[in-house]
Amino acid sequence: MPDLLLELFSEEIPARMQARARDDLRRLVTDSLVQAGLTYAHAGALSTPRRLVLHIEGLSPASRPVREERKGPRTDAPAAAIEGFLRSTGLTLDQLDRRADKKAEFFFAVVEKPGRPAAAIVAEVVEQTIRSFPWPKSMRWGSGSLRWVRPLQSILCLLTTEAGAEVVPLTVDHLTAGATTEGHRFMAPGRFAVAGFDDYAARLRRAFVLLDPAEREATIWHDATQAAFAQGLELVEDKALLAEVAGLVEWPVALMGDIRDDFLDLPPEVLQTSMREHQKFFSVRNPRTGRIEKFVTVANRETADQGATILSGNGRVLAARLSDAKFFWENDLRTVRTRGMEGMAEGLAQVTFHNRLGSQADRIARIATLARDLAPLVGAPPDLAAEAARVAKADLQSAMVGEFPELQGTMGSYYARAAGLPQAVAQACKAHYQPQGPADDVPAEPVSVAVALADRIDTLTGFWAIDEKPTGSKDPFALRRAALGVIRLVVGNGLRLPLSQVFALGHPDADAADLLSFLHDRLKVFLRDQGIRHDVIDACLAPSPLAATGGAGPANDDLTLLVRRARALQAVLDTDDGANLIQGFLRANNILTQAETRDGVEYSFGADPKFAEDATETALFAALDAAESAIAPAMAAEDFARAMAAMADLRAPIDVFFTAVQINSPNPVVRRNRLNLLHRIRATCLSVADLTRIEG
Repeated sequence: MPDLLLELFSEEIPARMQARARDDLRRLVTDSLVQAGLTYAHAGALSTPRRLVLHIEGLSPASRPVREERKGPRTDAPAAAIEGFLRSTGLTLDQLDRRADKKAEFFFAVVEKPGRPAAAIVAEVVEQTIRSFPWPKSMRWGSGSLRWVRPLQSILCLLTTEAGAEVVPLTVDHLTAGATTEGHRFMAPGRFAVAGFDDYAARLRRAFVLLDPAEREATIWHDATQAAFAQGLELVEDKALLAEVAGLVEWPVALMGDIRDDFLDLPPEVLQTSMREHQKFFSVRNPRTGRIEKFVTVANRETADQGATILSGNGRVLAARLSDAKFFWENDLRTVRTRGMEGMAEGLAQVTFHNRLGSQADRIARIATLARDLAPLVGAPPDLAAEAARVAKADLQSAMVGEFPELQGTMGSYYARAAGLPQAVAQACKAHYQPQGPADDVPAEPVSVAVALADRIDTLTGFWAIDEKPTGSKDPFALRRAALGVIRLVVGNGLRLPLSQVFALGHPDADAADLLSFLHDRLKVFLRDQGIRHDVIDACLAPSPLAATGGAGPANDDLTLLVRRARALQAVLDTDDGANLIQGFLRANNILTQAETRDGVEYSFGADPKFAEDATETALFAALDAAESAIAPAMAAEDFARAMAAMADLRAPIDVFFTAVQINSPNPVVRRNRLNLLHRIRATCLSVADLTRIEG
């Protein structure tokens, strides 16, 4: 079983494209090989800035022979039809089989295709993959038609067996596959031959190339953290930057440099962002002070002066970048100290939020009003919440956020403190943007929660008012994320908000009921990710089937209550008693529904234990009495776990009841009594949740 080694060697591939390119190379080649009749044991793709590599182990040496039967025309069909069939199969008339099929005789062609050697198939697959590779951007160079992300310089393509290595006969435009590659551009120039993947990886390492991007990441992280630790400092973790830098170097060398003293008072986030975005530097922090004091840059080579020249040049460039950041910082501080945060925000009146929803200043005024109204519901001082909302987005007009948009909110917190605003206001400037993703923290400080909710509710009700709702996969205004933010803020803080009323505080033209339904859909996604089944959520969301007879479940616009009910119901259904109770409930409901339909009456009153004929019947009456007396106060106290547990206790008496008695007794009094008893089972269970929504 041969192994395949493929290397596509080029000029530097952008780091951001390498991970997807590895996946695409593995997928395209292996899928095409399997489609052509080959099998394999394992495939893996690797990359460096100058090469894409695919290694396939246990490739079958040839495709299997294929025997294909094709049914042709009837043997008495016109000659033209028979001749057309012969042309399509490449056979002669005497090579066709004649077979009876129902009432006629037909020609059949048996076409046997011999297996093909792996080398021939690999050559075709690799050429097609190279010519159709889905780079986000590609270029053409020279006079050829080939396109690649950067000029493709060589192709290494080997099939290796115990007998040795064979170069796959492959030519793509001006490039012919061979058995040679290159090491590090500067530290080991020149080409060398390889005899298989293990030999290839070992020779590359000796030529100062670490082939595996995961190994380059581990090397960078280890060397950088050790350099920081040696000086009593710590490296600031940045996984995205680590992956990017590993895609920029083939032989990583971590070098730690100094930041000039006059820049050390800049906020840590400013230093970290400037160095990451402009220089691809890692930040080194003093754990005692929290200040960023040094940086780590990753060179692509070892040098005789241990990187001193590299650090000197990087230090000069960094100083120029940080001088800009320092100017922005000082200029913004002067603004807030002389004009205040609301003075900084004045320019937002000229910034359009949406042509039908006004400017950013209009939006901020709406958010401030909403935050004031929401404040009592979340335990925040109304005046403080409104003040926080008025200044929370002021830093959008700052020079620093203009340069680094990802610092919005963060800079607002610094500027609010510099302006002498209360700590809760400064904290809300940053925290009101949270949560921004599923892994992001949810703010808990009441003022921050009030502003964060007001921000998202204004967005949702505003776009609902102008009928700009998400459709299918399109969500240009990120309304699904805003809805999930509302859910996490409410549930994460255990807030008891009547959302129908809260939505009414937003844009008056928004359909609050429709928006609540949208939020319920997002709630289903949110809870499903936590292992709660969709039918359980539906059972808790559905209006109570008892509403017509006076029963009523908790309001479905109280998300905290809904989530508690769903979790309690899921916990019960995960037990044997709960799962079997559902079967008993569904059986009782089905029998009762069929009887009521057939008889034209509703069996909802008059179940009396004096008409019981069996001990299991009497026991079920007693169990229902106990369950009802426990469930009603538990539901009133919102103790859903206790209510669900009381409902689950009905499992055993219901099971033995159905085993022991015949519901449709020939005695009409007994039959009616038992159907009324089934109604009690149904009513008791439905008082907890709409179990008809639970899948059997």
